[in-house]
Amino acid sequence: MKLEGQVAIVTGGGRGIGSAIAIALAQEGAKVVVNYSRSAASAEAVVSQIIEAGGEAIAVQADVAQATQVERMVKTTLEKYGRVDILINNAGITRDKLLMRMSEEDWDAVMNTNLKGAFLCAKAVVSAFMRQRSGVIINVGSVIGKVGAAGQANYSASKAGLVGLTKSLAKELGSRSVRVNAVAPGFIETDMTAALKPEQMEAATKMVPLGRLGKVEDIANVVAFLCTPAAAYIQGEVISIDGGLFM
Repeated sequence: MKLEGQVAIVTGGGRGIGSAIAIALAQEGAKVVVNYSRSAASAEAVVSQIIEAGGEAIAVQADVAQATQVERMVKTTLEKYGRVDILINNAGITRDKLLMRMSEEDWDAVMNTNLKGAFLCAKAVVSAFMRQRSGVIINVGSVIGKVGAAGQANYSASKAGLVGLTKSLAKELGSRSVRVNAVAPGFIETDMTAALKPEQMEAATKMVPLGRLGKVEDIANVVAFLCTPAAAYIQGEVISIDGGLFM
């Protein structure tokens, strides 16, 4: 229970990697705010799972691309728990198209959620972090932010932007004992990969030296570790969790 007494906000916490992170943090003793944008049922299911296991959690709706909604989410957290210690910027979307077919709306939607959302959430919690002279921000990026991908210019740019945001905030906030790091997942078994055709799944698996796709728990376990005192001297890092794919 290395996070006992701490409060964590997990954006996009109702499904996939976000839900696994929320559960992992709760298992370490954190009280968890499970953020969602549209799927209340999924978020409430994660909350129920945490509570049934003896933890504490609430679901809070907010579109992370909207400043007023982000501020309301953080205010709700502070009113409920009196503090906030951990922010996991996990919320993300895709609008995949080749550049020549990508609309301005496709570009803006992805950048607003994936990158601007992380900025807005970090800005909303930083005052509390500065006052208590402690806090952890973990940005969930992607291996695609390092290598790029055809048909994902918007997604790749948003995830690459998270790398710059992570390192800048790590330098800006480090003197107040606020730690900022990122993880870069590779091919992970989620709803998105479940939609792949068998031949696409086989091709993706062959690219991974470990010979398998990752599980959401593979990401959640590293994120949870980065939030604990055991990672107290890790700052400004982007940790690849991709089975050797980027290597």
